[in-house]
Amino acid sequence: MLDIRFIKDNLEAVRQNIRDRYMDADVDLLISLYDKKNALLRELEESRRCRNENAQAMKSNLSKEERSIRIEEGKRLKETIARLEAELQEVEAAFAEELAKIPNMAHPQAPRGKEDKDNLEVKRVGSPTQFSFPPKDHVELGQSLDILDLDTATKVSGTKFYYLKNEGTILELALVRYALDMLSKHGFTLMTTPDIAKTEILEGIGFNPRGAESNVYTLEGEGTCLIGTAEITLGGYHSDSILEKDQLPIRYAGLSHCFRREAGAAGQFSKGLYRVHQFTKVEMFVYCLPEESEAIHEELRSIEEEIFSSLDIPFRVVETCTGDLGAPAYRKWDLEAWMPGRNNGEWGEITSTSNCTDYQARRLNVRYRDKDGKNRFVHMLNGTAIACSRAIIAILENHQQADGSVRIPKALVPYCGFDLIQPRHV
Repeated sequence: MLDIRFIKDNLEAVRQNIRDRYMDADVDLLISLYDKKNALLRELEESRRCRNENAQAMKSNLSKEERSIRIEEGKRLKETIARLEAELQEVEAAFAEELAKIPNMAHPQAPRGKEDKDNLEVKRVGSPTQFSFPPKDHVELGQSLDILDLDTATKVSGTKFYYLKNEGTILELALVRYALDMLSKHGFTLMTTPDIAKTEILEGIGFNPRGAESNVYTLEGEGTCLIGTAEITLGGYHSDSILEKDQLPIRYAGLSHCFRREAGAAGQFSKGLYRVHQFTKVEMFVYCLPEESEAIHEELRSIEEEIFSSLDIPFRVVETCTGDLGAPAYRKWDLEAWMPGRNNGEWGEITSTSNCTDYQARRLNVRYRDKDGKNRFVHMLNGTAIACSRAIIAILENHQQADGSVRIPKALVPYCGFDLIQPRHV
């Protein structure tokens, strides 16, 4: 969340940022609730002071009439305090709800736009793969190689689930281990995180666990949810903590399953493995000093580029427009791989990395102690190292051969133990 003092001091900038993000938030209502909350606090404190004075007076020698007056005054103050406390609780809840709707400020260079078509391409690595034969998409390849089974998964679990088989299973594990080895070399602490998190942690990170628009599976009656990304569990790791300045930056690499409802996500762009309800991912997460976050954001992007360059996948880097940032992100980049089987060849998102500044840290109460002994909020960043399902799409479609086989990228061969997947089904 944003600091309410920042909002009050920058009202028009905050309003414009909400418009730029095409989000629904009422700054005027927020300020009205903030002022009402403070007025109630002052009134409550004054009533409590009067109650204490009245109680002290009751201890002195009073006449019967004076004591009776003090008793009545005590009853009145008790009723007033109870009313004010109930009203304050209600106003504080409404204030917190409205404050949570205010998005983070966007980076000045973030493209202004409403949806992904307004994202700005900033870099391209490699060229779209050319073939001397009609290329297949990853679904057809996966079936002919006997490494992907969507039909049985639909029977067993429902749509948007899948079985990986044979070399497909090994390929996923190879991608995970390859990403973890690379991140270890970059100084990340490797972690396997829980696949479940408390609702308040999801809300702190910026996920909406409730309502029709939620992309999260809620566990009924548990106060918990299945995580959509290890960003949630890694971001919650230091919630309600005060870190020492010399601990920062802290770099975590989290391996987890990810669960997403993907409600309404249908059509050709969701085909096969591209948009599924469950997948495996290695996530990067960093806690750092505010003055470090922009440089570390560049570092996370460069690691993503290093991974996919080494896998011989053509990709481009796009800067995400304001309307597609989501509430927590200050700035975000996506890597989009060339996917030959996607609508006869298109770019498809494979990673993203976001600088969320202190927006999540304020919600989760993650601070550091500066050199003067003052507690300040850290900056928090996240980035995808490998989302296995989409990485597999890119590998299958870009490294397919004329005979229907798929070549394994050289960097993965030591992890897979084979350099080619041969077709089993025609």
